Amino acid sequence: MVVSPEFALKKPDFYQSKKIQLTSPILHIGSSVSRLNPFEYVQTDRKVYLPNQEALAKGLLARGGRFLNDYIQAIEERQDITQLLKQAFGSEWWKATDTNECPIFPKESISQKLTSEKITDLRPMIRNGMGQLFIPGSSIKGAIRTAIAYHLLKYSDRYQVPSAKRVSEIEKNLREKLGQLNQYQHKFLDDDLFMNSLFSEFSLTYQERNFPGKGPNTDFLRALKVTDSEPFLEGKITTKKGQEIPVNIPVVAEVIVSSRFPDYLAKYKASIYAEMVRNVQTEFTVTLDTEMVSWFQHKQGMKLPFSNLDELLQICQEFTQEQWDYEHDYWQELKNNPRASGKNLDFNYIREFYEPEKSPYSLRLGWGSGMNGTTVGLCLDDELREDIRDTCGLKAPGFEAPKSRRTVMSSNGEIKFVPGWVKCRVL
Repeated sequence: MVVSPEFALKKPDFYQSKKIQLTSPILHIGSSVSRLNPFEYVQTDRKVYLPNQEALAKGLLARGGRFLNDYIQAIEERQDITQLLKQAFGSEWWKATDTNECPIFPKESISQKLTSEKITDLRPMIRNGMGQLFIPGSSIKGAIRTAIAYHLLKYSDRYQVPSAKRVSEIEKNLREKLGQLNQYQHKFLDDDLFMNSLFSEFSLTYQERNFPGKGPNTDFLRALKVTDSEPFLEGKITTKKGQEIPVNIPVVAEVIVSSRFPDYLAKYKASIYAEMVRNVQTEFTVTLDTEMVSWFQHKQGMKLPFSNLDELLQICQEFTQEQWDYEHDYWQELKNNPRASGKNLDFNYIREFYEPEKSPYSLRLGWGSGMNGTTVGLCLDDELREDIRDTCGLKAPGFEAPKSRRTVMSSNGEIKFVPGWVKCRVL
């Protein structure tokens, strides 16, 4: 017997799911390895290659024991392996394969070199199990969590945040505890002061049973799932005007770490070389279990700040705007310094980037987000934020926190890009 559609029971839909297109001018998400050793990458004038270590070892072994022994010695002495590759595989060594015809230098591990400088201390970007660049869902969800915490603290009256977890009390407790804790304890201080209360001090009521507790099981963001992004596959897209634009371009770029002198003249601190992606275009999916959200009741009566994905995305946008405003003001006050330790610190492109009053971006992810993007620091008193930086990070007495910034140089040596800003468009 087939039930006619008009008499069929409709299955309750407790999930909201949105596919999000994510775009970014330039992005770096760090990996578990903070720096690569010299033998773990090879650079030419135009490209940087990361070898498949297993395929490389097989290929060298097939060409005679001496090559493999020399490679092992290079590893032990942390030496560059360019000459060894030329001797073993010839002048076009980047095309070499191992005995199973597996590429020693896979396509997804080759980046354009955006700098004429010799690369040192290369910072790799995270890859998935197939060796492809991507954004972990945990990175996106972490940025969302920070945005929610900031929103709750900023609008504590609206959401009935417990008085002991409001900004004034957090600032008071921070002032008392700073300097009394070791480095390990500093790392988890925000959890103890307010994050656990904002996210985990809930009880669950499910099928008329109450589940008290504290921890991951009672964290209301259990109701939110964020997938990993699609891998960054290099290609081209066609604009509405018929113009072809390359997307997901892997690059190795020079990142300028700068700060300022007391008179706001820019100060050069260091150069870092990082694997990044230009013109990012990818997708991920965010899903909210709206029924699960209703299970959570805060033990002190705090209200949840969202009930659907549209409200959640708006919270992220508001937090991004706060960061954008702060960065705009910083760069407007900073003065160019054409004679900074051999670097021309001309930040006109960066000031132009921050010209729009309204942020065109939805989140800030990964490298470059800094203290203001990864913490609720912008909720706190400026002086206290400086004290936190001086206690938990690098000291810079008398300067705002954060003091330094990261910007990225283009291939012609101009400081042109700001990492980490992403746009999220619902598809």
